[in-house]
Amino acid sequence: MTFIELRGVTRTYSKGEHEVTPLREVDLDIEQGDFVVLLGPSGSGKTTLLNLLAGIDRPQAGTVTVGGLNVGGTRAGKLAKWRSLTVGYVFQRANLVPVLTAYENVEMPLWLHRHRGKERHARVALALTAVGLGDRARHLPKQLSGGQEQRVAIARAIVADPDLIVADEPTGSLDSVSAEGVLTLLRRLNEEHGKTIVMVTHDPRAASYGKRVLRLDKGKLLSVEEQESAP
Repeated sequence: MTFIELRGVTRTYSKGEHEVTPLREVDLDIEQGDFVVLLGPSGSGKTTLLNLLAGIDRPQAGTVTVGGLNVGGTRAGKLAKWRSLTVGYVFQRANLVPVLTAYENVEMPLWLHRHRGKERHARVALALTAVGLGDRARHLPKQLSGGQEQRVAIARAIVADPDLIVADEPTGSLDSVSAEGVLTLLRRLNEEHGKTIVMVTHDPRAASYGKRVLRLDKGKLLSVEEQESAP
């Protein structure tokens, strides 16, 4: 079933006296439960595409539909609520609040939904256990390794049980061992929990963990490659 549909999507920004168009008339379909990797040089539109899918940005032309919702045509208040329920965003850096524990960082998104204390606790415990950090709940970010911090960030992204996870260079600041752990976790979320994942990376090894590779260059979608997942 098609979960994400882009039709004729164009996004242009003003940069000084010039205009930059990171995406130009892009058409794309992503099935529910797919794991898509976006490859391409800097400025090719990868992060712009993620932001459009997450409802953080809007296209100048064309439509972005996620789970039946016209993301670009939805008013801000409704879009913010939809995003908090539907999309988990994983950034290159964990962006954890340094004075909060791992548990408290993961719990933060749930305050938007007014969950009762017992339900919040159950969801946070489940998310931390899912990323293998159930025993680090009371640790501050400075007491965690870089790979552990990123796994806490993933727990924060999945704690509200979103249908879509978008990840922008999630292993870009990690060593190879930590990166492999994060990628294996993302693949497990896709294969075992059915999460649709769209990930940006520059690393061919990281790209091998996805099911499909999309190549972007100069705002155009050049190719779609299906591949065998990494071992």
